[in-house]
This record gives sequence, C-alpha cells and structure tokens, in this order.
Amino acid sequence: MQIRQRKRRKRKYYYLQHSFRDGSKIIKKEKYLGEEIPKNIEEIKKEFEIELKLPTNKKLEKIKANFQEEWKKIPESAKKRELEEISIAFTYNTNAIEGSTITLEETREIIKDKIAPNKSLRDIRETEAHNEVFLEMITKKEVISKELLLNWHQSIFGLSKPDLSGRFRDYIVKVGPHLAPDWQDVEKLMKELFEFIKKHDDRLNPVELSAKVHYKFEKIHPFGDGNGRIGRLLMNYILWADGYPMIIIEKKKRKQYYKALTKEENSFASYFIKSYLKAHKRRYLQ
Repeated sequence: MQIRQRKRRKRKYYYLQHSFRDGSKIIKKEKYLGEEIPKNIEEIKKEFEIELKLPTNKKLEKIKANFQEEWKKIPESAKKRELEEISIAFTYNTNAIEGSTITLEETREIIKDKIAPNKSLRDIRETEAHNEVFLEMITKKEVISKELLLNWHQSIFGLSKPDLSGRFRDYIVKVGPHLAPDWQDVEKLMKELFEFIKKHDDRLNPVELSAKVHYKFEKIHPFGDGNGRIGRLLMNYILWADGYPMIIIEKKKRKQYYKALTKEENSFASYFIKSYLKAHKRRYLQ
C-alpha cells in the first residue's frame, strides 16, 4: 500500500493505492485522500485494508456458515469417523512434509488397524502420537498458551526425541537461509505471540489470523525440532475453535508452502487465504 501524488492544474492530490495480482492481471485499488496527507493516515490505511478484504472475508464467512450447516446434519458416530479420516490425512501430510517415510496407507493402518509397517520406529511413534494429539486438540477448547504447546510437543516427541521434547530450545538454529531468533529471546517472542492471539483486532478474519499466527510461530522457531508440525496444529486449532473447517497442507505442495514462508507476513497470509479458498471452493459457491 502506497501514497501516490498527482498534479492537476498546479494543484497536488493524494491517493492511497494498493496493487495485487489476480491470476495474470495486476489489479489496482485507490482511495482519495485530498490535497494534503491526513494526520490520521495510519488509521485510514487500516480502514482501507479492511475495505479491500471485504469480498474475500464474505467468501470465508460463507465457507464457515455452510460448513456448520453440513456438520450439524452429520450423526455423532459419523462425525467421529470423519474426524478420524481428517486426522489420517493431516497426520500423513504434516509428517511427510518433514521427511517421514510413512505412506498414507501405512498411516491409516497405524491409526485405524494398529498395524506397524516395516518402517522407522521413530516415524511410527510420531504418527501414533500426532493422531492422538490431533483428536484430543479438536475436542477441547483450551487457551493457547506456552503450557498447551509444550504439552503437544511432549506428547508427540516424548518417545522419539526425549532430549528436546516439551521445552523451548536453548541454542541457535538455522532453517535453510533463515536464522531463527536467538534462543534467549524465544520466551519473550512467544509471550508476544500469545498476546497477539489473545488481543488481536476483532476485524481480523480467523483464517487470516491462523495464517499470521502460523507465520509468526515458524519465524520464532521455538523448539529444537518439530516446529512445522506444532505450527500446523496451531493454525488448525485456531480455525476449528472459530467454527471454520481445517486445511491440510499437502506434501505435494511443500515447495510452494516453504517458498511462501520465506516471504514477508502479509504475502504468506495472502498465499494461505488463496489456498484455503481453493480447498473449500464448493462451500463458498453454494
């Protein structure tokens, strides 16, 4: 978003301009500011940003409304099976993104049939544990806190990575080109993240909130390992708690996902929302 100046008959006029890509087209939206830049320009920018998001937010709200209507009609026993299938798909993809060799069918066998494939014991344990955490997560409405995330981490990695499970890292880590913040700043940064979740602007749609929280969490990289899996649990926890259907980042889309995470926060949020709308397209077209 930029302030543009135009001259007409020796007089200056100011506009707030925002450009974005829609497929192969570049769309420009403008808001007239006047002959001087208003003193409350930051507030005007926020209001303009909200105006720009209205069409997208209406689609997101329609997704929620139609999902809730569908969910109400499903018998309780069928809901349990549906959530188990979501857990299988989510567990497989979130682990596969991080390098697990367990296939989708093997994930189903581990979770549903309690059959262990001839694969790494670590991968099998993390598959079982992730499923348990996921199913427990969606049945409870807990405040997002340090204790909650440490509990998820301990539950998933307690057996496979006992030396780092259930605690924030106390050493420097680098993820590709990204140098995570100094470990001594992790506690402070996570407190700020929890405050952001608790006191976020009510005008922020929950889908965008989940995207921003996921981005912030991954940039902090609070754990020695398992940040991706905890971060993706967190984003879906926010969606589900607000009545929105979840989203699964698929293994085959890992490159686009990682690429989006290398960009700045609003760019990642835009990528995330587009992915969410695509995943739930039939719900906003109803």
